[in-house]
Amino acid sequence: MRSRYLILFLLFFYHLPSFAQRVKIACLGASICAGARLQHPETESYPAQLGRLLGPGYEVTNYGVSSTTLLKKGDYPYRSTQQFKAALASNPDIVLIDLGGNDSKLVNRVHLDEYEADYRDMIHMLRALPSHPRILLLQPVVSFVKDTTQIWDPVIRERILPKVRQVAYDEQVELVNLNALLIGKPGLMPDGIHPELEGTTLMAKTLFEVLQPVRDTAFDLITRLPGNKKISSFYGYRCADFDFRGRACKVVAPKFAAVGHPWIWRARFWGHEPQTDIALLERGYHVVYCDVAELFGNREAVQLWNGYYSLLHKAGLSRKAVMEGMSRGAVYVYNWAAENPDKVAAVYVDNPVLDLCSWPGSQFRKQLSKRDEWETFRKDYGFTSDSAAINFKGSPLYKTKEIVKGGYPMLHVLADADTDVPPGENTLPFEAKIKALKGNITVMHKPGFAHHPHSFPDPTPIVDFILKAAK
Repeated sequence: MRSRYLILFLLFFYHLPSFAQRVKIACLGASICAGARLQHPETESYPAQLGRLLGPGYEVTNYGVSSTTLLKKGDYPYRSTQQFKAALASNPDIVLIDLGGNDSKLVNRVHLDEYEADYRDMIHMLRALPSHPRILLLQPVVSFVKDTTQIWDPVIRERILPKVRQVAYDEQVELVNLNALLIGKPGLMPDGIHPELEGTTLMAKTLFEVLQPVRDTAFDLITRLPGNKKISSFYGYRCADFDFRGRACKVVAPKFAAVGHPWIWRARFWGHEPQTDIALLERGYHVVYCDVAELFGNREAVQLWNGYYSLLHKAGLSRKAVMEGMSRGAVYVYNWAAENPDKVAAVYVDNPVLDLCSWPGSQFRKQLSKRDEWETFRKDYGFTSDSAAINFKGSPLYKTKEIVKGGYPMLHVLADADTDVPPGENTLPFEAKIKALKGNITVMHKPGFAHHPHSFPDPTPIVDFILKAAK
């Protein structure tokens, strides 16, 4: 009996995190990493907050140096600092690289053609360490300064971010889009460059969500897909293009799949406002697409999707998918979900069409000369007259009983001033019906906004909803 308790004690003790066993994270970067302008950078910088979020199993060290550049020929190269040498000597398990903002200064822009080569060189130096660390490239945050000679946002957006994404794709290292977090939030950056505490908290939360999930590093969905595939970059991630039953399909793979292999299924308008898709890729989700335009969610579209679902699930993706639909994409999402309620983890739709008699029915009701979508809708559903088609009851608005059977949460992002897809004819009556049936629906309103733009510049509210729903 004593030996049994001794074995149990030793097993328990072995699994307790100790200093020697802790995962070492090295945070490389400039002033934002260092915590410039914060009252207490030692506790308020994003590396400090990340360490608290991750807990005692991790040792997070801040190696940030203000004003430094990624460029070797920059006015203050990070690789020339003692902190970089110390980071290398620490032999870290994980490295976060947050460099690029200072490279957008006028004095450094002349060398930007060397940015990708310099970044690759730094990555190769880190990979050569005995620890062979996991490497994450953090995209520089937005800048609100008006002095074009300083950290200038158009240069970050148009020249630096594409280079970071290309390096991440070429080197197959992870990428975290911190840039999106503070877009449209100048109040969180009083000097236009450095986030205050609320901003660094958002950064730490995002990094925690990327680092915390258990990963399945052996899973590679793309190699399991049949037929010929064309591989390209989708914002720094591998995207496979291929045909399925004569339809164009896409699968974008994360750098490492989260355990369970979660996925989000984009219904329509591939690549439009991709913020949510990119954020979920960072967190180990796959993003998939099967082009069934323009079938308006009819029987043929649903059957094609049934086959595509079977293909992806057999290849290893989880049994339930997060469904995503913008505008008319919502018709596809909900018509498929109504038939497959047990295969849906959550639904996110944005300014959604939920009654085809609202749109494209408006083309007929308003007697518009251009009514291409209305004619396509009629053909898809076999209507021979306008009078029969305008009484169609096969839209999601009329399938709420089937939809709530899945018990999954639904998120609608709704522009209240949308005249193309009026909320009063789509989301609002749909919401009322779902709630009357005790369904789980959340509506995020965007007062004063029209049909475009979809989503939010910072997709955090949408991502938070999806991550919570997926649990």
